[in-house]
Amino acid sequence: MKKDKSVAYILLIFLGGFIGLHRFYLGKVATGILYLLTGGLLGIGWLYDLFTLGRQVDDYNVRFAYRNRVA
Repeated sequence: MKKDKSVAYILLIFLGGFIGLHRFYLGKVATGILYLLTGGLLGIGWLYDLFTLGRQVDDYNVRFAYRNRVA
């Protein structure tokens, strides 16, 4: 299922970027658990994701489209 940038940013900014909800949303379970245990890598990972989340969502959607293409 394609992911929406606005949902990802809401999860990052308002609903728990420090606990990795946006990472779980994008299927990045390992880093989601890491963020959960470290508070978003002590805030550094959260700040990084603030600037790169749009690209991360685009990358996810490209991979999703590639996996589900009709042959």
